Amino acid sequence: MAHSWHHAESSARKFGGVANDYLAIHAWFDETKSYLALPGHRALRHHTLGIFECERVFGVTLTNRAGRKVPVCFIGEQHVREDCRRIPTVVDWLKALPITPWMVNGVLLEDVEIEPEDADIQAWKQAVANSQTILGYADWNAQHLMRATQVAA
Repeated sequence: MAHSWHHAESSARKFGGVANDYLAIHAWFDETKSYLALPGHRALRHHTLGIFECERVFGVTLTNRAGRKVPVCFIGEQHVREDCRRIPTVVDWLKALPITPWMVNGVLLEDVEIEPEDADIQAWKQAVANSQTILGYADWNAQHLMRATQVAA
């Protein structure tokens, strides 16, 4: 299905109320399009675990404008089935994942990778560019200071 709104309209036909009653749930499933605007975005939420996560986020039921309580898992299942024609598991998505070298070449990190005095803004920028951190500069710097202090103790 092309857009969350169309899923929401479908929910309103199935469960009563209006499309806006359901739009937040369907938008949550499709939010992953902001990461990958290809069908593969569905691997992040369009599965059994995603339906349970949706229920955790939105609650067990929602009450639509017609006053009807609708289980959120019903709405989640509808969304996934409309997009995938079935409800896959996380394993279904992952078993089709091509394995590339970066996924399997783990190493133990040095206790002190960068001496605190060398942990400057340029070193942080390089670490971000190399996908070695998601921390902001202050937290990244504090982490290196903490690790160096721990080793010295």
